[in-house]
Amino acid sequence: MNPDLFIFQYLLSAIIFAPVIGALILLLLVRGDDENAQNSARSVALWTTVFTFLISLSLLYFFDNATAEFQFVEKRNWMSGLLSYHLGVDGISVMFVILTTFLMPISILASWSSIRVRVKEYMVAFLLLETFMVGVFCALDSVLFYVFFEGSLIPMFLIIGIWGGKNRVYASYKFFLYTLLGSVLMLLAIMAMYWETGTTDIPTMLKYSFPASMQPWLWFAFFASFSVKMPMWPVHTWLPDAHVEAPTAGSVILAAVLLKMGGYGFLRFSIPMFPLATADFAWIIYYLSVIAIIYTSLVALVQEDMKKLIAYSSVAHMGYVTLGMFSLNVEGVEGGIFQMLSHGIVSGALFLAVGVVYDRMHTREIKAYGGLVERMPVFAFVFMLFTMANVGLPGTSGFVGEFLVLLGIFKVNSWIALLATTGVVLSAGYALYLYRRVVFGKIEKPALQTITDMNMREIVTIGPLVILTILFGVYPSLMLDIMDVSVKNLVQNYHSALEAAGMTHMGTVK
Repeated sequence: MNPDLFIFQYLLSAIIFAPVIGALILLLLVRGDDENAQNSARSVALWTTVFTFLISLSLLYFFDNATAEFQFVEKRNWMSGLLSYHLGVDGISVMFVILTTFLMPISILASWSSIRVRVKEYMVAFLLLETFMVGVFCALDSVLFYVFFEGSLIPMFLIIGIWGGKNRVYASYKFFLYTLLGSVLMLLAIMAMYWETGTTDIPTMLKYSFPASMQPWLWFAFFASFSVKMPMWPVHTWLPDAHVEAPTAGSVILAAVLLKMGGYGFLRFSIPMFPLATADFAWIIYYLSVIAIIYTSLVALVQEDMKKLIAYSSVAHMGYVTLGMFSLNVEGVEGGIFQMLSHGIVSGALFLAVGVVYDRMHTREIKAYGGLVERMPVFAFVFMLFTMANVGLPGTSGFVGEFLVLLGIFKVNSWIALLATTGVVLSAGYALYLYRRVVFGKIEKPALQTITDMNMREIVTIGPLVILTILFGVYPSLMLDIMDVSVKNLVQNYHSALEAAGMTHMGTVK
């Protein structure tokens, strides 16, 4: 890759701000709320997100897997160096950019017929949300990261609060306040880091050794924000409410991308910048993760709302992610990242599947269904595939991430690995229980007698997720090869910092 080529000088900016241009076109050119205006708004949003996804694919084409350095770097200093417009991606962040741009056209298609009021404003909110989310994964300045990180709350707050269910106002405020309050401490930490280092530049901070007395405070400040965002137990209670009330596409993006911003934050800030504190407090992550895996799986077993069941399942799967990342070996960290990417595909698809039947029946209650295989065989197959992937069936992407995480955490603590493995059994329990009650049996409800199978738009929407779930399940190196060098560099730097301080992982002294 030649970084001097013009295409690389502004590529990340083009990916970040292309949705903003689409939003401006919608605001300036689309007038009214009649059927023609609504179709125009949908078309503009769809082609904008498709264009953004296509130009983001050039990141993969030109990406150099052999280096852990940041690539496609852009940098411009603002405010006398206090804030810089600094962008770049490495093997850890580039896949999250692709995941985001890939899911946005799918989300627009999923909203095509279900959103009937304020369509233009809905599409504008989604386009702006894409800009903020991609910005999070590209930002190499801590203040810029914070702006994008917090900015993503606003469009999602509006999406839930305006186009959500009957309790949408309560859910949107709960979502906003939980995530905002946690991030206030992160802002204070960023300010303290600036006073210590004299810069907000992330690559510079990654090379700086923060004082041992300072690291625990900074670590907990970032932990307060990222743990809520993922979310970890016990600050997860906002997620089921947000998922239940959000429109289908909102749930897709919330589960597939917004939750991953917390995990990405741990990898970009907490682990590499505060290695001594990470070693001291990794046990907290382990205990909270195991509780999340077991407790939320048990809670999922008794849910009567399909979306709420999948939401609790997401919390359990994020428990595997944090276990893997804080195992701080290559297998665990790569497994955690792979699990985040796989969960983005599988959970997004599960919410799309729920949206398919909700659009027809206008209820998510499990007891309202049964015997759908008789009337909806295509839906039954698709739902089965993603249910199996959610359980971690070999041959699906869900298996690879969980296996690597368990392998990584086993190297650290076999008892933690054993407890985490119980989550695999519990996930099979609630996932198969859901599938049996919705799909199998005979159709007994009169309303289901005329229900129709998935139409072509719905098949086109969910089809790419089917392909990727199987592809990454049988050929995981497509993702692992991209992240491998960056992950190895992260793990090596972490253990080198501990060795220089006379420590080992989990905070023990040599």
